[in-house]
Amino acid sequence: MTAVLAKGPFRADHVGSFLRPERLKQARLQKQNGEITAEQLRIIEDEEIVRLVDMQKKLGLAAVTDGEFRRAWWHFDFLSQLVGVELYETEQGIQFQGVQTKAHGVKVTGKVDFHNHPMIEDYKFLHQIAGNHVAKFTIPSPNMLFFRGHIEEDVYPNYDEFFNDLITAYQKAIQAFYDAGCRYLQLDDTSWSVFFSEKGQEQIAARGFSAEQLAQLFTRAINESIANKPEDMKITMHICRGNFKSTYVASGGYDRVSEFIFGKLKVDGLFLEFDDERSGGFEPLRHVNRKDIQLVLGLITSKFGELENPQRIKARIHEAAQYVSLDQLCLSPQCGFASTEEGNLLTEEEQWDKIRLVVNIAQDVWN
Repeated sequence: MTAVLAKGPFRADHVGSFLRPERLKQARLQKQNGEITAEQLRIIEDEEIVRLVDMQKKLGLAAVTDGEFRRAWWHFDFLSQLVGVELYETEQGIQFQGVQTKAHGVKVTGKVDFHNHPMIEDYKFLHQIAGNHVAKFTIPSPNMLFFRGHIEEDVYPNYDEFFNDLITAYQKAIQAFYDAGCRYLQLDDTSWSVFFSEKGQEQIAARGFSAEQLAQLFTRAINESIANKPEDMKITMHICRGNFKSTYVASGGYDRVSEFIFGKLKVDGLFLEFDDERSGGFEPLRHVNRKDIQLVLGLITSKFGELENPQRIKARIHEAAQYVSLDQLCLSPQCGFASTEEGNLLTEEEQWDKIRLVVNIAQDVWN
């Protein structure tokens, strides 16, 4: 294994979330109904996370996650625990293709900061049970608070002040995870998908931005947030088009914003969705201008249980290698299996078959 892959991304990797076991779902309902305490729920979460981590190790993954088992949402649970941010009931959920999420959102009601965040303890538990494997932790990108949050004008009358505080909060968060032992952190980000389609371009204009202005703002938020990260910490970003009960929000390739994503972001790796025709081709990879960035090709879908043809996936990896070195490429599912606690429409057995497929293909291609 080359040095650049020692801490991730790995040849066979994964985005992070896994289907919640039935026992965990029942426990969360019991907690909600007042039948068990928060402490009792956490014991069950701990036990299920240990089982999950053991399974990831058994299947040959180098990086293990807690599957986001303690979260209801991939992003709101983290964002709502920032200083100055609250979770609240919205009039309607986020609209996916043919289905809506629960009517929840986050709003900025005070100055944004990072202090005593509960997910630091969540990471410490994962770190403790990871053993010789790399403990990978996932948090939403800073852009998600801007993209999905309601920012009260009396708190932040202009975006500059908001982004300054947001970036500082994320710098503190990254240092706090590092101090807890984290060396592999992933920023999950659906906001970039707004650039991919005509509908998204209209949304950008409706917010009073040009595509160029918004891309510069998103790039600044990422790059300045990670600017002070320690040398031995790897920070990647996952760019997603939406993942809820096997549906999606956005379509379109990376072309319109590829110069920013592949040429200006300073992350150590990018997890990219390439699992179907909605994702476009590999041509935008021509804008990659660094030899030290790993591109994790999400060629295996996490949305459905049917297994991909291994030869077809290998052919697509080599197709991508026409634009960047094969040594810079890795393989993973295009997204997690449960971005929210509801999970995608496949079974746990099918989920693990997908992970086996990723590991087997990666061994064939890179060993």
